[in-house]
Amino acid sequence: MESIEEIQISGQTIRLGQLLKLSGRAQSGGESKQLLAAGVLVNGIAETRRGRQLHDGDLVELDGATTRVVARSAATAGEVTGQ
Repeated sequence: MESIEEIQISGQTIRLGQLLKLSGRAQSGGESKQLLAAGVLVNGIAETRRGRQLHDGDLVELDGATTRVVARSAATAGEVTGQ
């Protein structure tokens, strides 16, 4: 069974190009563009836009590896108010 790497984000969304850099698959925006041209799937659908907004639970597939976006809740991110 294929393992899925989980990448936690601090907000509710992240752009695909940012996720590729955060996960270490790309070192720059230019490298992200090259990866997208070569073939990236978001939730099983081919995607070519670096600016594609990703949300909690979205799956990104690249070179046979799958990454899941995990948005941290406000409590987990240390943003609890009223204390």
